[in-house]
Amino acid sequence: VFVTNGFMTPEMIEMAAPYLSAANVDLKSFRNEFYKNQCGAKLAPVLDSFKKMKALGIWIEITTLLIPTLNDSEEELKDIAEFIVSLGTETPWHISRFHPLFKKRDLPVTPVSSLHKAVEIGKQAGLKYVYSGNVPGDKGENTYCFNCHKLLIERYGFKILKINLSGNQCINCGAVLEGIF
Repeated sequence: VFVTNGFMTPEMIEMAAPYLSAANVDLKSFRNEFYKNQCGAKLAPVLDSFKKMKALGIWIEITTLLIPTLNDSEEELKDIAEFIVSLGTETPWHISRFHPLFKKRDLPVTPVSSLHKAVEIGKQAGLKYVYSGNVPGDKGENTYCFNCHKLLIERYGFKILKINLSGNQCINCGAVLEGIF
């Protein structure tokens, strides 16, 4: 799995594609101002990277670190969710809890309620797999069947506790879970 901030050229993606089965790509914000001020970068090349990877058949999972006051507005979360839906409703979105460290010690930790709100926004937009992260034990870490809503993969932090799949199918209803297993 390739983990990246997504800021790369189409040529780099084409060169790496034959060696990649999956990529976890950060989508830090859906605002140019955030990318300019916080990352010294631009949003458009990152969005283009998602589209290029998808077109090349690379399985994509998206991670957003939810930072209070910087990228956590309902409007921005809806914009992110709608963009991810445009890539495919099967595209997982991991929404991670921010902890104040290094240069951002002046900001508060992301409230769990904000994570849950973001997860709900993703689901309402039509995404099948939306997760909350950096909150070990939270139910948002788990994978549920998009069809029957039964628990498929139970997690605690980075540990898998239980798998209710037969191959890539729900053992309860037979729905096929997209992804690489």
